Amino acid sequence: MNKKFIASGISGALFILLIVLVKVCDVAAIGPAGTSIGLSSINGAVAEIFEINMVWYKITEVFGIFAILVALCFALFGGLQMILRKSLFKVDKELFSLAGLYAVLVAFYALFEVVIINYRPVIMPDETAPEASFPSSHTMLICVIMGSTIILLDKYLKRYITSDMARTVLKVVCAVVLALTVFGRLASGVHWFTDILGGVLISITLLSVFEGVIDEIRARRRQKHKK
Repeated sequence: MNKKFIASGISGALFILLIVLVKVCDVAAIGPAGTSIGLSSINGAVAEIFEINMVWYKITEVFGIFAILVALCFALFGGLQMILRKSLFKVDKELFSLAGLYAVLVAFYALFEVVIINYRPVIMPDETAPEASFPSSHTMLICVIMGSTIILLDKYLKRYITSDMARTVLKVVCAVVLALTVFGRLASGVHWFTDILGGVLISITLLSVFEGVIDEIRARRRQKHKK
């Protein structure tokens, strides 16, 4: 079995375990409006370190817009392929896989707006009650989009971006945006530590599956060319 799928299973299991721990361990009413928060000792201690910082919040919001624009670029690229090749089924399989990844990402995004695991540590401006905060959907969104872009730059876009330097620069930009989002979302104080951890774990799960699928596509393509 592809090691990427094994890694996905491990991170997925850790994500589920984290949900269980958050729901049943050290639950205390430390949130706004008396909301009960799991793993309250850890979450409370980290929250005391990072007070509300709207600068970091706004920075990560900009990163979110950037990530969505990157996703739209891939969508436009796929649409262009469909037009030039005159068939939806002739669009690269990597782009179909990416579309599937985005669809799953949106599904999880919507799911955890309904299935509430934890509430935010603050009531946001223009809101009258605490919102769902686990996992950090913003962290998940940017990690998955930036992470999948790095994977495609390595495994797919080499034939389109031939300059090693250009690909390296693009990968560094994606990695920096990803890392700053994880830190910035925590530093902004609008999420508990376990919200960020959950966002990272589910992102690793989705990205590991995606990379495993890309590996399989490339392996089949190599076998086909050998025949």
